[in-house]
Amino acid sequence: MVVAASLVVVAGAVAGVLAAFDYGGRASDEAGPPEVSASPRPAPLPAEPSPSAPATTASASPPQSPSARRTATPTPSKPAAKKREHRTAVAGRLYRHPGSQVLEWVRSHSGDPRHAVIASRIAEQPAAVWFADYSPQTITARVAAVTAGGDALGRVPVVVPYAIPGRDCGGHSEGGAPGLDAYDGWIDRFAAGLGSGEVIVVLEPDSVAQAECLSAGERADRFASLARAGRVLKAANPRARVYFDAGHSGWNAPGKQAAWLRQAGAASPESSDGVFSNVSNFHTTADEVAYDRRVLDALGGPAGLGAVIDTSRNGNGAPADGEWCDPAGRKLGRTPTLSTGEARIDAYLWVKLPGESDGCKGRPGTFTASYAYDLASS
Repeated sequence: MVVAASLVVVAGAVAGVLAAFDYGGRASDEAGPPEVSASPRPAPLPAEPSPSAPATTASASPPQSPSARRTATPTPSKPAAKKREHRTAVAGRLYRHPGSQVLEWVRSHSGDPRHAVIASRIAEQPAAVWFADYSPQTITARVAAVTAGGDALGRVPVVVPYAIPGRDCGGHSEGGAPGLDAYDGWIDRFAAGLGSGEVIVVLEPDSVAQAECLSAGERADRFASLARAGRVLKAANPRARVYFDAGHSGWNAPGKQAAWLRQAGAASPESSDGVFSNVSNFHTTADEVAYDRRVLDALGGPAGLGAVIDTSRNGNGAPADGEWCDPAGRKLGRTPTLSTGEARIDAYLWVKLPGESDGCKGRPGTFTASYAYDLASS
């Protein structure tokens, strides 16, 4: 069976893609571009790999600069006594960013017969804000606008940095920073916008789960940058909760995923608060809860590490045929919450905004009302 990954696809370089469309002539079914990056779309994976099976991705990430190789696993700077008991991810309620594509559509289409369903079931829910373009000059201000907005309302924003070099192994979502040194600088500027309030950071979807396509050296370098990113983000804002990529329950075996996550710093409290799964995907919440617990058990680390799950489109589970592009018959999953009632599951989030097309029912990454209505009315 072909399974859908949490891979996110951007048609061409992300920066400026949405702006390149002629929105003056867009159909009323679609919203215009938001000020921040749209949550991109998933791409297909080959059949589910076994722990020892080689990846079949067509092309690998570009090689990194010939600088000295980095150490993949950071050395904890604090003694083991620092380990803490598990606690809730964050207090309070999640933030709904006012610049989302669904809210633009709702404001612009009050007379549309689909308006009430989309407004009440999708637009009223908080969703993550993606930063999917390499824009070092503006990234701090753009992140700060989101985090300050949440802080002003006493709400918790969810932000998604997505600029790792060699993104999508050179596939449809290729792009990101030109190299790991540039990425490290971009993350520094991203972190400078986090403010001092509570915030959830979904760090680089697919960056760990899709690492099979990299050489051992490239993988070590990427994981070192991810571990550094976690440290930088948490140092910039001690109230930030940083989660690392666990893929999803239909992808890598828990032990394999945990081994990579450990190399990427996900077991270190200086870098990580746990893992995320099911981003832009459709696997059931129950499957993800069980999978994430197995990953966390294999990962080790402090008892306080938890998981967050993307439940935006998983109400009917993953399609049996493995279809990934706006598959029919899907529906909204559990509403976003910081109170799951499940041990070690810190939050259910809408990381992918329901209604943003994968590219079949609308232009990639664009909010498409017909797709949103189908999801909300199923």
